[in-house]
Amino acid sequence: MASPFPGMDPYLEGDLWTTFHSQIAVEIARQLAPKIAPRYVALTEKSYVLDSPEELEITIEGRYADVGIVEARSKNAASPGTAVLEAPVEVATVMAERVPHFWVEIRDRKKRKLVTAIEILSPANKRGQGRRDYLEKREKLLHSSAHLLEIDLVRQGKTMPMLKRLPKAAYYAFLCRAGRRPIAEVWPILLDKPLPPLPVPLLKGDPDAPLNLQEAFTKVYDGCRYDLILDYSHPPDVPLPPSATGWLKKTLKAAGIR
Repeated sequence: MASPFPGMDPYLEGDLWTTFHSQIAVEIARQLAPKIAPRYVALTEKSYVLDSPEELEITIEGRYADVGIVEARSKNAASPGTAVLEAPVEVATVMAERVPHFWVEIRDRKKRKLVTAIEILSPANKRGQGRRDYLEKREKLLHSSAHLLEIDLVRQGKTMPMLKRLPKAAYYAFLCRAGRRPIAEVWPILLDKPLPPLPVPLLKGDPDAPLNLQEAFTKVYDGCRYDLILDYSHPPDVPLPPSATGWLKKTLKAAGIR
């Protein structure tokens, strides 16, 4: 079964994001490879980043007294009613986690020079230490001779820093061409619209290579059979805004999902 959504599937933003992230990077490289050959190659790259969500909270079910000291009689106590400590409560603490990050590099075949970096952003790029690390990498790219195309298909975290307020949208794509910085081209992507086609700039004198982002998404969704593992009977892991609740129900109903 095809995805019930016209563009990005918001149900992929949760536990399955890492699997989708890796596959969409591979599909983008596979799609671009024949379009840019023989002068360029498209390579999928991988690294690990620290994900330490600052807003993460861990709660304990039930109620506990504010004071963890109770009175109890003990045979070894010096006097009746001596205060002793209760057994401690064990709670997991928040720790940074290493998560994989995938992106695509367009390189000149002869000199292997980086021409264009295509970053597919993850929640880890948009919060905590992972965001700080990514912004440092981003700054180096923006001061290099390479183009930077960023595809942001997650609603969690902060968007990329811009001097002006971005149009309101669920997702974004940003293109910073080497010769036009600090000006960036921005594609606001709405929940109820297909993913936009994006230009991939190359070296001077060569036309942009077209990236059909919707086609890449569809091939990943269909090829990995996400329809078999996504549970559309419940709300998505990353909640949609209240204003989109009616649209979500209507879209799923139109696809025959009750």
